Amino acid sequence: MTDTLPPQVASPAAGDTAGSPKKLARSLGVVGGTLLTLSCVTPASSLFVIVPELFNSLGTFTLMSILIGTVICIAVAFCYSELGTLVPSAGGEYAMVGTLAGKFTGWLVFIQSLIVVMIVPSLIAMGTADYLEPIIHLDPKWAGAAVMLAATVAGLLDLRANAWITGVFLVLEVVACAVVAFLGFGHSERGVSSLLHGTLATDSGTSSVGFAAILAAMGTALFVTQGFSTAIYLSEELENPRKNVARTVLWTLGLSTAIILIPVAAITMGAPDLKALTEGDISALVIGWSNSAVGTFISLCIALAIINAGIVMVIQNSRVLFASGRDKAWPEPVNKAFGTLNKFSAPWISTLAVGVPGAALCFVGQDLLTNITGVAVAALYLLVAVGALFSRRGHHKDAPAWRQPLWPALPILVIVALAYTLTKLDTTALLWTLGITVAAGLYWALYLRPRPETRWVITLPEDERV
Repeated sequence: MTDTLPPQVASPAAGDTAGSPKKLARSLGVVGGTLLTLSCVTPASSLFVIVPELFNSLGTFTLMSILIGTVICIAVAFCYSELGTLVPSAGGEYAMVGTLAGKFTGWLVFIQSLIVVMIVPSLIAMGTADYLEPIIHLDPKWAGAAVMLAATVAGLLDLRANAWITGVFLVLEVVACAVVAFLGFGHSERGVSSLLHGTLATDSGTSSVGFAAILAAMGTALFVTQGFSTAIYLSEELENPRKNVARTVLWTLGLSTAIILIPVAAITMGAPDLKALTEGDISALVIGWSNSAVGTFISLCIALAIINAGIVMVIQNSRVLFASGRDKAWPEPVNKAFGTLNKFSAPWISTLAVGVPGAALCFVGQDLLTNITGVAVAALYLLVAVGALFSRRGHHKDAPAWRQPLWPALPILVIVALAYTLTKLDTTALLWTLGITVAAGLYWALYLRPRPETRWVITLPEDERV
């Protein structure tokens, strides 16, 4: 029965007790939280780094795949919003699901989220070199590692200051997306109907794209808008989280979807031919539509967007490790280290634990990392939907929280859709993710489960405004 005990509530004096971690400060409103969360989605880097992979495999069906992924994400966002207002914890998904569906389920969620938070920043960072090419030639791996280290340094600073820094960068990336949309629509070569028919260029000419191909690429499509969940990780630092978590999640998903989908439609319609579209070289398309100066400007904006994403992801991900240390997921010296805050109230050791390995991952094969991330994201969303099925039982039924519409139909639909999607994803990535999950399961069985009173004790911060 210890697996389903309610979480402990951290006392206000927890930070004053010797050896215990301090509390994160509530310093963010909806605007600041949305800026940070939207920066984590980083629409420009998703558009210019991730979307080209979809153009390579889906051609004119790229928009359709992102639309289907967005529909799934809307249902997932509803689950996040309800669970995040019930359980406002920096632990994010694992705290929500572990509180509602049991500690072992929460542990499985933590492992999937840990895979995502450790890999995604490196994937995004490696795209920097391509967009600095008009100015300087850099090795993508070394450039990515440098971005990760710079983001780590920024992550050690005050959170509110980072919100403004990332906000400025965000404006530049939105401008870049708007310019691409304007140029693409202004040079349309095909009609809106082309978005409804899947075609791509091949070595022998052109080829039709079917629905099976969309399903195979769904892991990547879900990845495009994945960062909306950052609001959950920031919930301990959001003012009035019972209201502002849901607002931040839904505002971020809506804005990021619009910022990404409109340029994708413009690129699909404006590419001079299917070969140029399938190649997915958006910088080359921009130069063809305008001139090299505009292309250089767009490339620099994208490079800044990637750096921006790195900063926000390091901030987000360090909060996950901070919470895992507070919740006693590791041997005590590790727990204490992850819970240590600097003078800016940033979990500095957790930040280093995210940023430094992230720099090292830039030297691992990009395709493998992308596929593993797609599997982990799908599994993570599925488990969050499972947690949502438990959100209205016991004392949670009448707790003050934002409530999703069409419950429990939406969580059930998400579970079915993502379970089917997982069967269509890359086999090697599935095996890697399964192997990591099995190893984590053994850690749970041999170390955490025998120590229910002192290990993996999911806690929630006490806050009179919650």
